[in-house]
Amino acid sequence: MVLAELGGSISRALQRMNNAPTIDEKVLGELINEIARALLQADVDFKVVADMRSNIKKIVNLDDLAAGHNKRKIIQQAVFNELCKMLDAGKPSYTPKKGKPSVTMFVGLQGICLCWVQCSGKTTTCTKYAHYYQKKGWKPALVCADTFRAGAFDQLKQNATKAKIPFYGSYMESDPVKIALEGVERFKEENCDLIIVDTSGRHKQEAALFEEMRQVYEATKPDLVIFVMDSSIGQAAFNQAQAFKQSVSVGAVIVTKMDGHAKGGGALSAVAATKSPIIFIGTGEHMDEFEVFDVKPFVSRLLGMGDWSGFMDKIQDVVPMDQQPELLQKLSEGQFTLRIMYEQFQNLLKMGPIGQVFSMIPGFSSELMPKGHEKESQAKIKRYMTMMDSMTNEELDSTNPKIMTESRMMRIARGAGRPMIEVMDMLDEYKRLAKVWGKMKGLKIPKRGDMSALSRNMNVQHMSKVLPPNMLKQIGGMGGLQSLMKQMGSSKDMMGGMFGGGGDR
Repeated sequence: MVLAELGGSISRALQRMNNAPTIDEKVLGELINEIARALLQADVDFKVVADMRSNIKKIVNLDDLAAGHNKRKIIQQAVFNELCKMLDAGKPSYTPKKGKPSVTMFVGLQGICLCWVQCSGKTTTCTKYAHYYQKKGWKPALVCADTFRAGAFDQLKQNATKAKIPFYGSYMESDPVKIALEGVERFKEENCDLIIVDTSGRHKQEAALFEEMRQVYEATKPDLVIFVMDSSIGQAAFNQAQAFKQSVSVGAVIVTKMDGHAKGGGALSAVAATKSPIIFIGTGEHMDEFEVFDVKPFVSRLLGMGDWSGFMDKIQDVVPMDQQPELLQKLSEGQFTLRIMYEQFQNLLKMGPIGQVFSMIPGFSSELMPKGHEKESQAKIKRYMTMMDSMTNEELDSTNPKIMTESRMMRIARGAGRPMIEVMDMLDEYKRLAKVWGKMKGLKIPKRGDMSALSRNMNVQHMSKVLPPNMLKQIGGMGGLQSLMKQMGSSKDMMGGMFGGGGDR
């Protein structure tokens, strides 16, 4: 999870407040001080933090709260709202429409690194952006109008080829305006509905950079200009975003290198202060380490409260529509086999980085999946799948755990090249998930079988049975669960249980 340290610090502060026998001025003061300290350490501007402190104190006036009010809930809501306000630019960006040609122009400073292959900057972000929309059924294309940086076209070509996205550029032409115009016209003729133009960057802001951007802008007439910014600059993001906005009408911002960077909080809050909507954040070098930035779900995940709607979006991205009715039918029957576990592990791996996925599940605080542990968890899932590849159809489709005798486990271990203890560990995980799946038995499945219709067929009581006690407590008990369902579109999102998000351990 992005900004794990900041999220962990604020979550611990809120937990200490929840554990206090009574809520008084001292407890409230300690909470506000801890949150302020965590934000300052994340490089958030001092004035922004000071405003947040005074706003929380105004909202939570303990003397004015009548008896019977849930002070803890009021304080938590105030903290949540103030964090959202800090990161919210206050206006949406332009949204392209599928099937209608639109041009998006990427601008930004050139990143300084030893090798462009390892750099996760503007050109890499262009490909991630194209790949994101490609997965949703768009027909994107990339145009390299960066003639300043040596190797820029090679990098874009390599990334685009890997992602199977059409691209245009030239080794011979030195005029970026001509290349941009030719590329845009070609892809419009080919009916591409998202044409992305990558422009030159510099190591610093200079007149030549802004003039070139202006010329490309006037020639291609983009529907949206996206400023790509490195999060490591922290609070300096304000001046950069402001300068680019004044030059080429920046309509949105993507903040890169958010994977664990201490200054990430400063960069996000600084960009929001320029009233530039942040639309994505880059959380690593890989193609799928790219997140939509939506303030409320982001803050919710930051505080360990999850993002059910985002989780459901990911499920629907990886589970084909024709398989959804069958999956939901199995869910209602409560029958869980090793084959079903294998299929859901496949879906989980398609959903992106495991830490990012788990952070969407309430109760999984950012600290439960630190960097390093993500790779370990992913490797374990792959080992489990290798063991299941060594099983017979009878073993994969059986719902009787007693079928797995010692001789069968030894055969599976030999076939997978793993110790028998790991096979036993995998079977223990199966039993745990089968227990969670069994709690969904009796769920009424809508006739059409679509995932979203689950919201009309589950209730708070059903959900509370699936959630483990510690997770239910963190959400705020039955009352908090009811509120969460109302906020996030209700209990349809409890599908997370099938991926290991529920159940006692």
